[in-house]
Amino acid sequence: MATTPKKRVLIGMSGGIDSTVAAILLLEQGYELVGATFRTFDSIKESGLAKEKGCCSVESIIEAQRMAATLGFEHHILDFRDTFRKHVIANFVSEYECGRTPNPCVLCNSHIKWGKLMQAAEQYGCDYIATGHYAQIAEYRGHTYLKNAVDTQKDQTYFLWMLTEENLRHTLFPLGELTKKQVRQIALAHGFEALSKKAESQEICFVPNNDYRTFLAKQGVSVTKGEYIDNQGNILGMHQGYCHYTIGQRKGLGIALGSPKFVTKIDAENNRVTLGDREDLLTTEAMIAHVRIRDWDWLHESPEVLARIRYRSPAVDAHILPITNSQSPIAHCPLPTLPLGVELEGASITFSTPVWGVTPGQSLVMYKDNLVVGGGIIQ
Repeated sequence: MATTPKKRVLIGMSGGIDSTVAAILLLEQGYELVGATFRTFDSIKESGLAKEKGCCSVESIIEAQRMAATLGFEHHILDFRDTFRKHVIANFVSEYECGRTPNPCVLCNSHIKWGKLMQAAEQYGCDYIATGHYAQIAEYRGHTYLKNAVDTQKDQTYFLWMLTEENLRHTLFPLGELTKKQVRQIALAHGFEALSKKAESQEICFVPNNDYRTFLAKQGVSVTKGEYIDNQGNILGMHQGYCHYTIGQRKGLGIALGSPKFVTKIDAENNRVTLGDREDLLTTEAMIAHVRIRDWDWLHESPEVLARIRYRSPAVDAHILPITNSQSPIAHCPLPTLPLGVELEGASITFSTPVWGVTPGQSLVMYKDNLVVGGGIIQ
């Protein structure tokens, strides 16, 4: 009797604990694995910083190769530097030049870790792709959705909202039903003691030490000093260039005004940065563009969602109202497009309670019943 061939899975490996444990679990489930690690940038060349770190560094690539060899499956290094520069780094620079604060992980996931990885999976004859992200996949109302991970502290659906249904149908998230503590225990049980104790990096992979100002300068972004103003337009002092600031920033302003002040608005066109009090950053409304909705009929029936405005912010009750083409367009810098269900020109979000620090350039992700129903870029 012929045996059923194993399903082949292309697993993205960073050399870290999450992708390694994901590989262990898939092997135990009988999948045939092919490992892949991305080369997305040259840190010294691209960032101007001497120390190379992050999930795509040479060190992490070597570690991923070693992990694949230890676990007994083939491994490939995929050079995506040109695509990464075009879609992720270019947008990162463009958004800062527009006075916004980008979220490069969202674009990297959609264009690199899935956009390019799906192509590589076909090349290597794989049925699925897998990663060490903390997320789940669920079917509902005839659509495939991202679903919150069991570990709410590690849930990464916020960074994955741009993934298409086609992406999700060919994706496995082995860690979605586990906690980080359980993942560390699995690594330890399989002999990866050092890996089980390894600290996690929270940095943007291509901006070591979070020094994005040096990175922007290396990319040719030229900034000049400009005016700090208050909410009434009064000049308070001088800043080092609007690109050096983000909404909600309090530290590093270089100005003393007798009480803590926060960046409340960035005017890129006039190189002005508005400073105000903490309560000035509370709002009940947000506008989003590049809106992708999984199932508009569902939202049309009940436009009430839970909205998250940044990764670590709690999701809050909100109401979504679409903006039609007959209304004034929302200004935005170009964002690489990737179809995801219904696309809208924009949408207005009303929060049931005031939220703090709504930041242009960041993603706003919408949830219903623990499912990601859509998202957009805050304007």
